[in-house]
Amino acid sequence: MAQRSCTPLADCDDDTAHAMNPAPSPALGTYADGFAPLANTFADALRSGAEHGAALTVYRRGKCVVDLWGGLADVERRVPWERDTRVVVFSVTKGLAAMALNLLADRGQLEWDAPVATHWPGFAQAGKGAITLRTLFNHRAGLPGLDEPLTMDDCLLDARKGHLLATLEKQKPRWEPGTSQGYHAITFGMYAREVFERIAGESMGAFLARELFEPLGADVSLGTPASLDGRMATLYPPSLGDRLRLGLPGLLGCDTEDARIARAMIAPCSLPRFAFTTPSLGPRGVGVYGEPAVRRAQLAWASATGSAHGVARAYLPFAHGGAFEGRTFLKASTLEPIYRRQGWSERDAVLQKPLGWSQGFLKEETKLFSPNEASFGHAGLGGALGWCDPVAGLSFGYVMNRLDPHVRSPRALALCRALYACEPLAS
Repeated sequence: MAQRSCTPLADCDDDTAHAMNPAPSPALGTYADGFAPLANTFADALRSGAEHGAALTVYRRGKCVVDLWGGLADVERRVPWERDTRVVVFSVTKGLAAMALNLLADRGQLEWDAPVATHWPGFAQAGKGAITLRTLFNHRAGLPGLDEPLTMDDCLLDARKGHLLATLEKQKPRWEPGTSQGYHAITFGMYAREVFERIAGESMGAFLARELFEPLGADVSLGTPASLDGRMATLYPPSLGDRLRLGLPGLLGCDTEDARIARAMIAPCSLPRFAFTTPSLGPRGVGVYGEPAVRRAQLAWASATGSAHGVARAYLPFAHGGAFEGRTFLKASTLEPIYRRQGWSERDAVLQKPLGWSQGFLKEETKLFSPNEASFGHAGLGGALGWCDPVAGLSFGYVMNRLDPHVRSPRALALCRALYACEPLAS
């Protein structure tokens, strides 16, 4: 595939002027001196067919040092992946929602240790009156799922919003709030959106666009307009064969993270099944998130779209003490508590692996995305990743359309390992 010029995005020339090395084939784009191991790892995944289409952007100390893309945005129609191609980023969305909540906290509108019911009186039903915002958004509230079945229409159609609200309010915690941790895979976004809108008086998507994404030139949005449909990549969920290969070790009793999840998803009363099966997705499964109606909606758990460049730029202030290019987005004191693990479990009750949370952001094991415990962000189903490392001054965006079935995508992990093996970070 021949090298082609990129579609201009915010600060394209300024950001990449110093990154003079052309990407190794079949990847496109550029990378700075010292980052060849990462560029080669990205290109290898495209060359081997592990990726259909993907993009990767890394900023270090405010400068774009890796900006790569390649493959196909749509395999059947042979549409190439461009620098500005967007894709649904699944739970990377939760990191964006956490940004919105922390911006409110920075402005004194949200107090993390206040009861949720302070802003949402109806939430206090069913024994939830003492649950704090920190407990809820650090996935310790005992609310990882919903007892009453919901459909995607309940989340999308305005006429059904009252039913969704009532369902959230009457849900009873599955454990004593604050005593245990279980990933609120979908309900996090449901609760986050309601809390945010009650405090801010506007939609989370509009707030993020005005207060963060547009000032940063970040090509990402929660609630994607029809005008961007032409830039959207097609999602390719894991095949039945991929799922069977991953699930077989679970059926045979293996004790890996993926095997434990596979076993739990078969068990009708397990917490992972409870957390991941509401709302029901219909015959398309996770592919439904690629439909225009879902992209338009502000589902604060999964429906955001963005380019890799956009995701990386959204994290720039969070990697640099709250400020970027002379503008302060939030105070350093707001971010400092996030550097520490506010909650941690050696085996999260839903994801069946060690992980933690801080003010809505994911805190991972240091052997995975970053060796620095202060790093944070959010991973998405299939492998997408938005991450920052305030110790190394990194912000990172990785998006792709071939969804990986693992709890943590080996492709994403390989990119992270390669990044920290690069000479500027390894020295």
